[in-house]
Amino acid sequence: MTDNPRKKEPPPEAGPPPGDAEPPEAEPAPPESAQAEPAEAGTIEEQLANAKEDAQKYLGNWQRAEADFQNYKRRVEQERSESRRFASAALIINVLPILDDLERALGSLDARLAGLTWFEGIALIHRKLLVLLDNAGVTPIQAEGQQFDPSFHEAVTHADGEEGKVLAEVQRGYKLHDRVLRPAMVVVGKGKEEKAEEEKEAEAPEGGEKPEQASEKQGDDQS
Repeated sequence: MTDNPRKKEPPPEAGPPPGDAEPPEAEPAPPESAQAEPAEAGTIEEQLANAKEDAQKYLGNWQRAEADFQNYKRRVEQERSESRRFASAALIINVLPILDDLERALGSLDARLAGLTWFEGIALIHRKLLVLLDNAGVTPIQAEGQQFDPSFHEAVTHADGEEGKVLAEVQRGYKLHDRVLRPAMVVVGKGKEEKAEEEKEAEAPEGGEKPEQASEKQGDDQS
């Protein structure tokens, strides 16, 4: 008995099953950073512009606040200085009538009493009071012979004299630094008498006679 002379074929190579065929390789997708780069660049520029705008706005607000604060400091310092300068104004106003009384008393005394001790004592008190007021910044207001100024003078009456001129001082006025504590009571000129006479002559009748002369003439006629 002889063997089958058919040649044994080698078994086929094992391969993937038909349903598991390897798909073709896909092209690689571009990286995400490359896709988002233009959008991110635009966003950064906008953020930078907004940041600059906010910085300018904050800088302007700070500069205005700084200017307001400096103005406030100057105003407070000025008010403090004014308060220090005029802190004694109320006291000085109450002292001025005492000074007026002293000056009236000295003015009414007989000059022959000038050598007496009590007279010299009153005069010394008057001088000390004037020095004290001068050191505090109090100065008298110039009145007699000056042009009438309603900021410093108060007219109590008018009299014949140069119009607008202060003819006499009834009560002395005083200033504390540049502020008026008490205006000066003065007599103001209303014009010369000659002007009043001219106005009367202008009002006389056409014949040129004054009213007094006309009445005298009428009385002579009746007699």
